[in-house]
Amino acid sequence: MKQPNLGKKVAELRQQKAITQEHLAEICEVSTRTIQRIESGEVDPRSFTIQRLNDALEFDFGAGELANENLWLGILHLSSCFTIVLVPLLIWSFLKEKSYKLDRHGRDVLNFQITITILMFVAVACLILAPFLLIVRDINSPTPGANPAGFGVLEFLVIATVLPFIFIGIFVFYQGIKNTLLVMNGKPYYYPLSIQFLK
Repeated sequence: MKQPNLGKKVAELRQQKAITQEHLAEICEVSTRTIQRIESGEVDPRSFTIQRLNDALEFDFGAGELANENLWLGILHLSSCFTIVLVPLLIWSFLKEKSYKLDRHGRDVLNFQITITILMFVAVACLILAPFLLIVRDINSPTPGANPAGFGVLEFLVIATVLPFIFIGIFVFYQGIKNTLLVMNGKPYYYPLSIQFLK
C-alpha cells in the first residue's frame, strides 16, 4: 500500500485499537514524529517500520495496490442498484486489504444495502400483517363478508403495502446509478438513510 492511503489506514486502525501515536511509535521502535509523518502521508515508511506496523495493527500494509481501482469502485457502487448484500460483500471482503478507497467505499455501500434490506423486511412484515388484519376484522364482523362502509382503511393498507417495494426499488436503483457515475468521475458520493453498521 502506498501513500497517502497507507497513512490514512494506519491512523484508522490505530484509532480503532485505541492506541496513541506515542504508544505506536514505541511498539514500532521509531519516533512519534515518524508516526505523525506516516499518518499525514509525508513519508513512505521503511520496510522495517512497515513490518512493525503490520504486527502492531494486524494488517498487511505490504499488500500491492489494487489494479483497476476505479473500475472496481464503479462495480462496487453499481452492485448497490440491486438489494442483494452478497455482491458488494464479496467484492469488499476480497479486495478491502488491497485498497484503502475500496475498503471505505465498500463499508458505505454495505451500510446502505443493510439499511435497505431492513426496510424491505419491514415492508414484507406490513404486507403480511395488513391482510391478516382484514381477515380478523371480517371474522369479527356481525355480517362476515359484508362491508357496509365500502372501501375502508384496511383495504387501502393492503394496496398501500405494495407501494413501499416500488419506492424502495426506484430509490435504490437511482442511488446506485448516481453514485457509480460520481465515483467514476472522481467526485464525492453519498448514500442517504444509511445506518452505520460498519464504521
